[in-house]
Amino acid sequence: MTAAPAGGTHARDSDLRLGLRANLAQFVLLVVVNALVGGMLGQERTVLPLLADDVFHLSAYTSALTYIVAFGATKAVTNFFAGTFSDRYGRKPVLVGGWLIALPVPAMLAWGPSWGWIIAANVLLGVNQGLTWSTTVIMKIDLVGPERRGLAMGFNEAAGYVAVAATAMATGAVADHYGLRPEPFLLGAAYAVLALGLCTLAVRETREHARLEAARHPLPHDGHDHSTLTTGQVARRVSLGDKALSAASWAGMVNNLNDALAWGVFPLLFAAHGLGVTRIGILAALYPAVWGAGQMLTGWWSDHAGRKHLITAGMLLQAVAIALVAAGTTFGVWAAAQVLLGLGTALVYPTLLASIGDVAHPAWRARAVGVYRLWRDGGFAVGALLAGALADAYGLTTAIWAVAALTAASGLTVAVRMYETHPRPDSSVAASAAR
Repeated sequence: MTAAPAGGTHARDSDLRLGLRANLAQFVLLVVVNALVGGMLGQERTVLPLLADDVFHLSAYTSALTYIVAFGATKAVTNFFAGTFSDRYGRKPVLVGGWLIALPVPAMLAWGPSWGWIIAANVLLGVNQGLTWSTTVIMKIDLVGPERRGLAMGFNEAAGYVAVAATAMATGAVADHYGLRPEPFLLGAAYAVLALGLCTLAVRETREHARLEAARHPLPHDGHDHSTLTTGQVARRVSLGDKALSAASWAGMVNNLNDALAWGVFPLLFAAHGLGVTRIGILAALYPAVWGAGQMLTGWWSDHAGRKHLITAGMLLQAVAIALVAAGTTFGVWAAAQVLLGLGTALVYPTLLASIGDVAHPAWRARAVGVYRLWRDGGFAVGALLAGALADAYGLTTAIWAVAALTAASGLTVAVRMYETHPRPDSSVAASAAR
């Protein structure tokens, strides 16, 4: 191998090994980096919905949720380019670039004089999250190889969403004591500086690991070499052509539609029933905490039990949890619903990413992850627009019931359309035929 990986260090085939144990130090470092990615998102979860109401006096739900639309649309598009740029230029430059873009975000949230500044901050945050979270996903898949893909995604997503939860609770407590601005956002500033330093000085390039796996990758059972797909062909295959990839993309979009609901609408519902900032912060943290911690188990579980049934069960459990939020009126009921929603999301989130890694060839896997995450994070924008419009027209509770029904429909779609992607010997022939 004569090509040098991006970042300037030469790597020979004999120097590279696939597997979690062989790459443990870099894997753990990337887990820490993704926790900081999640923390950047967590600084908004409790405070920003209340900021829209109390500081900027946005009475219409659709207007108040524009920051989620800006974040979700920007992140979705950035995900697509993150995969393409990672294949073209290397993983590390994309990761470092994402953290450079994050640097002004906390200051804009803390001192922005108008709602336009908040929207602009969320555009930058969407770019940051799309570049950094996508790239840490791709890099971990590169390092661990095919055998521990679910486990790797479980740790990656667990780190991110436990940090979302911890930061949401911390900023809620800070806001309750000091006010909504600027103190809660100083934590995000510390995250950005620390992450930029780690990614610049300690993270190593992993693109050569993907090339090593690609060189060892067998031809699929249909006998055709799928390693040279164009970006357009990858986008069509992930979006429509492959039953598992397209079902995963739909389920991912609905999952993040639910997250937009939990982020933007649930705190308003809780506040309307008289809960204070601290208790809203606890509820805002409970869902991603269970989601994050649960993924360390569910990612591993999907490596042994397969992907499809976990995804189906997780989507249906999310539907039940959202319905319980709509039906509830007390802190205890909502807390139980947040736990169920976290469990359902934990079943789905790392398993969907692992299924993309199962099906996509290493040569175009980064682009496939980017296309999948384009659809998935587009759910933030769709969810904010849908929930905001329904809440303005019919009230918060009706909007929540509608999303519960949509989530149940998504679970049934996975059950009918998706084939099992886990690469077990007894399922590979059937999976190939189903494509």
